[in-house]
Amino acid sequence: MMKNQISTLVLSAFTLIALPRTSQAQDQTNLLGQLNTITTAVPFLIISPDARAGGMGDAGVASSPDANSIHWNPSKLAFVEKKMGFSISYTPWLRQLVPDINLAYVSFYNKLKGDQTIGASLRYFSLGNITFTDNVGTEIGQFNPAEYAFDFVYARKLSENFSGGIALRYIHSNLTGGINVENNATKAGNSVAADISAYYRTDLEIGQKDAVLALGLNISNIGAKISYTETGVKDFIPINLRLGPSLKIKLNEYNDLTFLVDFNKLLVPTPPIYDPTNIQNGEQLILFGKDPDVGVAEGIFNSFSDAPDGGKEELREINIASGLEYWYDNQFAFRAGYFYEHATKGNRKYFTLGAGLKYNVFGIDFAYLIPTDQRNPLENTLRFSLLFDLNSLKKAETTE
Repeated sequence: MMKNQISTLVLSAFTLIALPRTSQAQDQTNLLGQLNTITTAVPFLIISPDARAGGMGDAGVASSPDANSIHWNPSKLAFVEKKMGFSISYTPWLRQLVPDINLAYVSFYNKLKGDQTIGASLRYFSLGNITFTDNVGTEIGQFNPAEYAFDFVYARKLSENFSGGIALRYIHSNLTGGINVENNATKAGNSVAADISAYYRTDLEIGQKDAVLALGLNISNIGAKISYTETGVKDFIPINLRLGPSLKIKLNEYNDLTFLVDFNKLLVPTPPIYDPTNIQNGEQLILFGKDPDVGVAEGIFNSFSDAPDGGKEELREINIASGLEYWYDNQFAFRAGYFYEHATKGNRKYFTLGAGLKYNVFGIDFAYLIPTDQRNPLENTLRFSLLFDLNSLKKAETTE
């Protein structure tokens, strides 16, 4: 019982992002007329943390490297130009519903000798103040649920044009504060995970203009399931495959334009379709799909073939993030993007706008999200990021 209530708490905060418009979704349902959205524990791990990518439709696996590459593609850090950098980002989340949910993100990197780069990041997600009640509505306590993840990253150039990277992650999710419900003890969930990533970039010429083509791949959150109860019931964390290209064209001496596309797919089991009239040993018989109660490795491999509606539904599980970034004189940036998710898989569809300003040792980015439908919980979502070139800051202090 309590496990279900906990799952409802954390998943509602994330899936409300994508409440499908019923009139449209009914025409795009799966077998037996059902929506089949994939849900996981700790979904805050795949929320875009920074304003730069947030302004480009949440695309970033092959964008030019910066301090926030730890989230999008750790291997990009091997190509970062500055020796040392730092970034801090803040996002008020779902403010159309509640006033006190927010995501904060801090990241840091340092280039080493031998084309190597290390980095670290901390992501903190606060769900605001929650009042817990029992089944009849009696208040049993209040708590401020929060989750965080700490990452350590290593990236290295493997050739002039190619790099690889790994990230190790510790995840802590405290959703109940140990509140007991119906004599069921709860606890904070803990897990460890890893990212495996690759990045390729090459110079070329398009229409007599210099260009840079890049390709990125990141399999993130490969890790243990997480549990919030003493019963041993565990949920998958959001293991995610992200890949895509980017193309940067130098229009002239002062103007650069970059196009990006990311393709995302969760590598976790798709919920099967059960037969409510056929119960064996206390469990419903699966009509279509596969049993989701499997190990992590099996769940990853099955995720490419376990959709109840076959290959058609597997394709629906791929989200598409697309964006563009324009820079003038490497100082002023304008960004725009679009994110698409199929109606039966969450129905997140929104445009994004963003801007950036870079000045010597620091830069500031801003992003604004525009849903395609009205009264969407993500409406008016803002993101803010500050980036610092710590090496330039040291030089400036030395000069003074």
